[in-house]
Amino acid sequence: MARNIKTALGRRQSPMSQFDRLPPDLRQWLATAILPWSVHSVLKHWNAALHCAQGNTDQARARLSQIEARCIARDAAHIWGDQHPAAAHAPNARRTAQQFRP
Repeated sequence: MARNIKTALGRRQSPMSQFDRLPPDLRQWLATAILPWSVHSVLKHWNAALHCAQGNTDQARARLSQIEARCIARDAAHIWGDQHPAAAHAPNARRTAQQFRP
């Protein structure tokens, strides 16, 4: 029976343990985020924003908010049309079906 538990595959980390390892400033921003960010995605954007902001966490959080607003505007235009109030902030917000494919 013990043979069934052994595997060569690595153990996956739980999403909560990944979230717990995020920097405190980033976790604070995520607590107020509108979109459901994955740990991998938000950490990638956080590192880039922090690099551009030369380590200033307030500017990095502001950059993440801009990225999120742009995503919302783009999706609003696609889902509800160009007349939606949020879509007005996204130039060329329409995406084709091809762009939605994984």
